[in-house]
Amino acid sequence: MARMPSAERRRQLTEAAIRAMTRDGVPRTTTRSIAAEAGVSLSVFHYCFDSKQALIESVIETITGHYVTVVKEAIRPKATLRETIGAGFQAYWDHVSANPGEHMLTYELTQYALRQPGFEHLARRQYELYSATYAELIEQLRHSMNFELRVPVPVLARYLAAMTDGLTLNFLVLGDDAAWADILDTITDHVAGLVRDEAPAAT
Repeated sequence: MARMPSAERRRQLTEAAIRAMTRDGVPRTTTRSIAAEAGVSLSVFHYCFDSKQALIESVIETITGHYVTVVKEAIRPKATLRETIGAGFQAYWDHVSANPGEHMLTYELTQYALRQPGFEHLARRQYELYSATYAELIEQLRHSMNFELRVPVPVLARYLAAMTDGLTLNFLVLGDDAAWADILDTITDHVAGLVRDEAPAAT
């Protein structure tokens, strides 16, 4: 087996864990099954991760990174702020629609962490990461399009995290129908309404 840098090996094992957990569920996924999924020995797994807690935290951060990447690309300034915000929500929603199992896994990870003694902090870390991610995206958009908000960034970030969390769970339970486009439009209008003193998009 070719030697691989430790950080790259951790990424490989994390992606393998996401696939295995999405397919088999968190409780039924073992370190052995993750190593097999990645095509490495069990000793390689234990070299990269010294605990299941460390693995789960890496899985949470990686899944979040998957959709943040596409949203960051989508919210490059458009002709209007509303159009830019709408593009960001649509990019997130497209990721949910294309990867429902991965998003379902995030809820399972939360419940697993809350029920497993000693893992509770991972659930808190997961939701703190959601809010921090939205704060980063808001600041990126605010600086690129030069506007002020009617509410503090941390408040809006936590609101958006809670709103998309609930909306995603509704989709996973109820499935896809024509209502979601109207719901996304409503959310876009609401968030755009929280902006004060919008300036023209940067060119």
